Amino acid sequence: MTEKRIREILDGVAAGRMTAAAAFKHIRELPFEDLGFAKLDNHRSVRRGIPEVIFGEGKTSDQLVAIGLRVIASGANLIITRLDADKARIVKRKIRALAYHQDASIGVVVKERVKPSGHGVVMVLSAGTSDIPVAEEAALCAELFGNRIARVYDVGVAGIHRLTAHLEVIREASVLIVVAGMEGALPSVVAGLVDKPVIAVPTSVGYGASMGGLAALLGMLNSCASGVTVVNIDNGFGAALAATLINRVGIDRDGR
Repeated sequence: MTEKRIREILDGVAAGRMTAAAAFKHIRELPFEDLGFAKLDNHRSVRRGIPEVIFGEGKTSDQLVAIGLRVIASGANLIITRLDADKARIVKRKIRALAYHQDASIGVVVKERVKPSGHGVVMVLSAGTSDIPVAEEAALCAELFGNRIARVYDVGVAGIHRLTAHLEVIREASVLIVVAGMEGALPSVVAGLVDKPVIAVPTSVGYGASMGGLAALLGMLNSCASGVTVVNIDNGFGAALAATLINRVGIDRDGR
């Protein structure tokens, strides 16, 4: 059940259009709905302003369909991350409205458009083209959470002039999500050039000594530029949520 729907129910009770018993019937599934194999957190958008996002990896297609149908029935937007193309095709047979974004490995059903809010633009930068899948997960999730988004891709430190060519527009962003694999140097460089929050996302891109992203993670945690926030390896979703909360500080749910 969405925050908007809960407000409508409460307004209905206050205005005498709905009895308390009827209101209770509508909201009795709060704060979660038990499907046996999953417990849907219907109350998350009320607590955090962001709906529950479904992690698709490790779940069966049948489980995703069952969860997805209940999310849609509640009136919330359905967002499934880490959804591979084969599984997406199976889910789409039962949930026809599912839009699949292959670059981000995300499946989406938008029931209600989230009005853009926040202090400014959330900008997503990728060090290399190979980092784009994680960058797109971050960008798409941040957009679905109600942010204005800008992208600057393939601006890694191996060709630093590619980054500095975009420096003026980068400095205009409210929050920056910087995605990099290999040695993970880009967030440190960016943070040394701007006065805005930088959220670093290490990726598992790289040769053997990158250790599946561990080298990038450790490099970002040891950034020379102070104040860099680091999320887990390949966690574009986590970066998007952090950027959203930062971008909303001091702004109420109605965008004021």
